[in-house]
This record gives sequence, structure tokens and C-alpha cells, in this order.
Amino acid sequence: MHIRTLIGGFAAAVVVSLSLTGGQAMAAPPAVADAPAAARVLTYDASGSAEFRSAVDRGAAIWNESVDAVELRPAATGQRANIRVVADNGWPRALTTSLGNGTVYMGRQAVDQGYNTIRIAAHELGHILGLPDRKPGPCTSLMSGSSAGTACTNPNPNAAEKAEVEGNFGGALVGPAPAVRAGVIVD
Repeated sequence: MHIRTLIGGFAAAVVVSLSLTGGQAMAAPPAVADAPAAARVLTYDASGSAEFRSAVDRGAAIWNESVDAVELRPAATGQRANIRVVADNGWPRALTTSLGNGTVYMGRQAVDQGYNTIRIAAHELGHILGLPDRKPGPCTSLMSGSSAGTACTNPNPNAAEKAEVEGNFGGALVGPAPAVRAGVIVD
């Protein structure tokens, strides 16, 4: 989101400066080939996430603040969502059907053991965005999951994780999107 905002702000500043200096302002040119593409919008349905609803919304917001190539939005009532989020009594996990699609299970077992709900939500959404577990790992790696321990509350992806998601969804930071196989990722 931040690249699109910066480009829009820069364009507005150029038009204002030209008008203030007496320069000739012109209509904006058509989209430039190297301008970033619009984000791919993925919708999520957290109506089944029970007590984890705010953690899921915050986890989605963290990804929206972190990457430009994809945007997570709550699904409208009656809209079929790309991502379904449900609460259950098991361990948190993600069942991917394809890149950007699947089900996230917000498992109470990890919460009962002391793991942070926002970190769990952001981590499981990371799987839907194409990221694998990276265990064992430090707290600075969102995808280290439970191996970082219950004291780790960091819900933010690191630079490499952000770059990988950008690449998965056609961002300019990394090469072509990798093939994602459907499956369950249990953390």
C-alpha cells in the first residue's frame, strides 16, 4: 500500500508545484509500464472466528501495512471469500487450496498454552499468502511460528517474508510466483 500512496502523493506534489511556479500543468499520462500494478484483493470471512475476530482483523491489517501486491479485505455479507477463518479447539493451522485461497483455523490449544492471538492470525494468513513455516526460527521471523516460544508476540513479517509475498503476488521485489501446492500447514 505504501508504494501506491507515495506515487500518488508525488504526482500530486508535481502538479501543485507546476501550478505554483507558473509552469504548464498537463493531464496525467496513461499508466506507465513500470508503475506498480494494483494490489490483488483477497477477501476473508472471519464470521466463524469467534473470540479471535479482532486478532484476525489485526493480522490482515498487518499484512496490508507490510506489502503492496496483495490486500486482504473482509468479505461483504453473502460474498464468497477467498479465505475462511474459523475457531476450533485444535492447534492453529492453514489449509490452502491455492495461492491466496483456503481456510485458517484459529486453534484454541495454542492460545491456551500462551501464544499470542495476533501473531497466530498473521502467521496463518502468511501461509495463505504462500509462505512456509521456517522452524526453528527467531521471534523476528513471523513464519517461525511456535518455535519462537510463547514470549514472542511479534506479529510482523520480516523483510524477506514481505519480499516473498510481493513476489508471490506479482510485486516487483522478487521474481515470478512459485507454484503452491494445496495442503494443510500445521504449526
